[in-house]
Amino acid sequence: MNTLTTPRSLSLPRRDLLKGAGALSAGTVLMLAGAGSRAQSAGAEGDVTILNVALVLEHEAIAAYQLGATSGLLQKPVLDTAVRFQADHKVHRDALVATIRKLGGKPAEELPAEKYTNSLGAASLKNQADVLQLAARLELGATNAYLSVIPSFRDGQLAKVAGRLAADETLHWTLLNSALGRPLPAGALSFGA
Repeated sequence: MNTLTTPRSLSLPRRDLLKGAGALSAGTVLMLAGAGSRAQSAGAEGDVTILNVALVLEHEAIAAYQLGATSGLLQKPVLDTAVRFQADHKVHRDALVATIRKLGGKPAEELPAEKYTNSLGAASLKNQADVLQLAARLELGATNAYLSVIPSFRDGQLAKVAGRLAADETLHWTLLNSALGRPLPAGALSFGA
């Protein structure tokens, strides 16, 4: 991984982070809201702050897919897809943890399962469509969050990784949206706005 040596100011405005976060859990939104001020410092510390916000998103996605997989509400082909998406998020998590440690930071810890169960509204999930809607909202929120932080990275390689993560989240959202029978976005440039 390339770490730039020329310091520059990081800009991570709250409004940009929160544009796509409306569908995320309250805890994740609070984490995103605080990231703007913490990431203002130049250098690897700002990148670590952004990466930890991404890690929180990945922890939440893993928990959401676990919730869906163990709910008994998903039919076999959909369950297989949910497990596959959860595996993708575990790869994302592991890569983020390794990168945060490499930069000298402390990775954000995963919360206890019951905290995710409560924050994600597990009690409101009554059928497969409810689970798919929850997953689609989280994937869209993560897509937009990743896209909004790309310009804030000091290290260009980290911006590239954020773009790749956003692409995975967009793929997940697209497939979930299709499974729900929803139309494609109305026009171009629909993500990250």
